[in-house]
Amino acid sequence: METIIKVQNITKSYKMGKTRLEVLRGVDLTVKKGEFVAVIGASGSGKSTLLHILGALDRPDSGSVHYQDQRLDRLRWGKLNHFRNKVVGFVFQFYHLLDELTVLENAMAPAMASVSTVGWPVLKPKVQERAYGLLERFGLKDRLKHKPYELSGGERQRVAIARALINAPPLLLADEPTGNLDSQTGHG
Repeated sequence: METIIKVQNITKSYKMGKTRLEVLRGVDLTVKKGEFVAVIGASGSGKSTLLHILGALDRPDSGSVHYQDQRLDRLRWGKLNHFRNKVVGFVFQFYHLLDELTVLENAMAPAMASVSTVGWPVLKPKVQERAYGLLERFGLKDRLKHKPYELSGGERQRVAIARALINAPPLLLADEPTGNLDSQTGHG
């Protein structure tokens, strides 16, 4: 089976005042296409940091991160943006929804960001249809015009999941994806 992600000997640390906090040390990971991988550990053990590095939201201090044949930690800004928007869908632990946008607009945001203003009118109906479908699937069809601050934590999490899936990315990274969902939604 094809390797989709390969991480070799990555390290990551943060400076906190005069102290250097080593979060990741010598991490190796290989994920094959179609695999589901769960990273489990105590709070503060580096799970979110690892996901941010896998999603090219952060860079390791050392080591390498490959998506298929691309070395992510060496990509330039434009290619990184393409990777973040088209290749990876990211479900953040704390949603990162935009309060000034509706549920529907939040779900559509990555698709809007990836198209020129000239091309958007052509793609908008298709993106809107996909967003409707995802939001309906996640039980939010009656909340499309609501703002994030009008939603429960679980509803916000489902909007964030729909947003991560809108561009049909081949790679989905989720940081605590069921942490704010009720037991029925989290297992369904």
